[in-house]
Amino acid sequence: MPVLPVPMIVALLLAGFLAQRLFARETHPTLLALIAICAVQSALLALVQYYGVTVLRPVRPVMATVIPPVAWLAFAHAAGEGPALRNSFWHATGPVLATVFLLVQSWLLDFLIPLSFAAYGIAMLLILARGEDSLLHSRLESGGTALFAWRIVALSLITSAVCDVLIAYSLAQGQTAVLGWAPSLGSSLTLLSLGAFSLSRAIEARREGEAEILTPSPEEAERDQAIVAKLDAYVGTHKPYLDPDLTLARLSRKLIVPAKPLSAAINRLKGENVSRYINRHRIEHACRAISEGHSVTEAMLRSGFNTKSNFNREFLRVKGVSPSKWLEEREKTL
Repeated sequence: MPVLPVPMIVALLLAGFLAQRLFARETHPTLLALIAICAVQSALLALVQYYGVTVLRPVRPVMATVIPPVAWLAFAHAAGEGPALRNSFWHATGPVLATVFLLVQSWLLDFLIPLSFAAYGIAMLLILARGEDSLLHSRLESGGTALFAWRIVALSLITSAVCDVLIAYSLAQGQTAVLGWAPSLGSSLTLLSLGAFSLSRAIEARREGEAEILTPSPEEAERDQAIVAKLDAYVGTHKPYLDPDLTLARLSRKLIVPAKPLSAAINRLKGENVSRYINRHRIEHACRAISEGHSVTEAMLRSGFNTKSNFNREFLRVKGVSPSKWLEEREKTL
């Protein structure tokens, strides 16, 4: 009975991810491109390594250098890194160099490919060090899930670079046995990255326009007070937290306040990030809905949550108990 090699299975799985994303019509083109490129790379690996289609061998290293910049552009969209997107043509440097090295000195690819993966992975981690509010276009409902998923992607890029270096070193030492398991390891890393993307819903479907950049007030504390007062008034009147697709960028545009000052003001005066601020209002709204006779599921959906897991996590954080326990305790007091 014929058995498909691991890279081909990965390629088929990624193709399935891609078809699902295309059908849903809610994914940014950069993520679609990343899924497609990873699927093609996995298929190339299988065709060359297991099916002997050696004519495709030169395509693999060039395609490999395409993956990190496309991953970065997808991340830059989620993080709202405008300059990174406007100057995206610079990210073609890796593939161009890979093509040149392939024609001139192919051994240089052993340095270029891991360097590219490591550099982009480290750049992602540096931006993610700012916390949840670093993902400007991620749904606020997801809380730390999107942050965790993007860190997995960044670490996967770095780990892939480390593995490439170790493989090159092992081959230089004459240990050719690594060629048997190295392709499967690379495919697993690719699948891990795409799994994190699928989990996180980290990329907002509709890109928000750029907010007008305002000149900061000389009195930062006074500015923060004004921003938070405006935010509280708007939240109390318009209830933007009921929008399950609300992002920091969208909230910023509604308030006509730049995202970074808005995030900083909430952090300093509320002692929490934007995601927790919004989800706290959602939980309070859900509690009111439950008190009015709605079921927990109905209250969850009415309050701006898309998933039960996010709702339960935030409910526990805000109320200190699970929704069922809170409902049980409430019924005892009636």
